[in-house]
Amino acid sequence: MGWLFILLAVVGIGLFYFYPMLRALLLSFQSGMGSNLEYAGLDNYIRLFSDPTFIAALTNTFIYLLVQVPVMIILALFFSVLLNDATLKFKGFFRTAIFLPCVTSLVAYAVIFKYLFGVDGLINQFLLELSLISEPLNWLSDPVLAKITIIAAITWRWTGYNMIFYLSALQNIDRSMYEASKIDGATSFQRFFYITVPMLKPIILFTSIISTIGTLQIFDEIMNITNGGPGNATLSISMYIYNLSFEYSPDFGYAATVSYVIVILIVILSLIQFKVAGDDK
Repeated sequence: MGWLFILLAVVGIGLFYFYPMLRALLLSFQSGMGSNLEYAGLDNYIRLFSDPTFIAALTNTFIYLLVQVPVMIILALFFSVLLNDATLKFKGFFRTAIFLPCVTSLVAYAVIFKYLFGVDGLINQFLLELSLISEPLNWLSDPVLAKITIIAAITWRWTGYNMIFYLSALQNIDRSMYEASKIDGATSFQRFFYITVPMLKPIILFTSIISTIGTLQIFDEIMNITNGGPGNATLSISMYIYNLSFEYSPDFGYAATVSYVIVILIVILSLIQFKVAGDDK
């Protein structure tokens, strides 16, 4: 009877999750334009190592990962601890304000960021008013500044999402632990590093993994803010997959190969994070 109850879910998951994954894996061993495909063995995987566009996309994605994820996790922790303070007024307002970006439309907020960081956008006007710059910066035309814009956009959108997980976990920590530490003379920093962080360790691991997965799959922000430019300086792996499939001459076999690079990276990085966190389960 148990199998009968879950049969529909198992069929749905198999049909819409595992079957496409298997088909994509088989497709990665094929080559050809459009639907004219033929078996190519490991040619697509060998091609990866000599493809400068793929290497650029992989490098950009790792830059986003190594910079944005730690910054976002630290900010989410900071806001969650701050908004968990029982003496803070208007907590509901602040929690809503920080969480709100992650429920906004991906396209809408990306377009807003594109205008904010434009040459005549609000960011340049603000910096000029403060005399921090002497002339408007080309945020979207400079390779380094364009990456900073993408990182700022992702951080703005997803910090509140991670903050909610930390807030939920913080409210389940026994308050007597903090009270006992105060009696023993522990400072706020000591309570944070010796009570809060260890108690949040499973949630930190969880948010780190889902943030890593999300960053490796980043597409919308890059597509709508910089379109991968300037000169592939912000191109991500996911956008390269899209270009291979729909913008360039359709090469679905090679696109499937690149997509499996994301799968392999997610598995490897997740295992590393589990190992670093000391969770062998």
